[in-house]
Amino acid sequence: MHPPILDAPISPLRQRLIDDMNLRRFSRQTQRNYLRDIGRLATFLGRSPDTATTDDLRRFQIEQQDDGVPVPTMNRIVSALRFFFTHTVDRPDLARKLVRLAHPRKLPVVLSRDEVARLLNATTCLKHQAALSVAYGAGLRVVEVSTLKDVDSERMLLRVERGKGGRYRS
Repeated sequence: MHPPILDAPISPLRQRLIDDMNLRRFSRQTQRNYLRDIGRLATFLGRSPDTATTDDLRRFQIEQQDDGVPVPTMNRIVSALRFFFTHTVDRPDLARKLVRLAHPRKLPVVLSRDEVARLLNATTCLKHQAALSVAYGAGLRVVEVSTLKDVDSERMLLRVERGKGGRYRS
């Protein structure tokens, strides 16, 4: 089990939330984010978040949007509150009232053949050139290139250990 996330006095409700997250093996980062997001609701309400009403949640989401909270952050807050209301306080009726926002995704910038050639020719070290080629060709992140464990040239597969989110990828 993880030790408590913060050193503040822990209420029974907060401890129950932490226990629920530990039970489901949430990462420490997710636990920290969820505690902060549920704390935002408590601050908005001025009382314990388990006493929230449907109207409170609606007003909270409107205020977050009016304050300019980015869409991904608002959706993370919704996930935290849904977990809290569904698993910790057993009020799934409130969880269903929370609204996730559509998040317009931008297409990645695709380099031209000339730009890729210039990028690969910018290094004189064969090792760096190989790493850049693999990273760009396979769409890997820097940390994924650095943790690349196996290249199977017959099957055209790469094995990455502990990529984004600590996941294994093939």
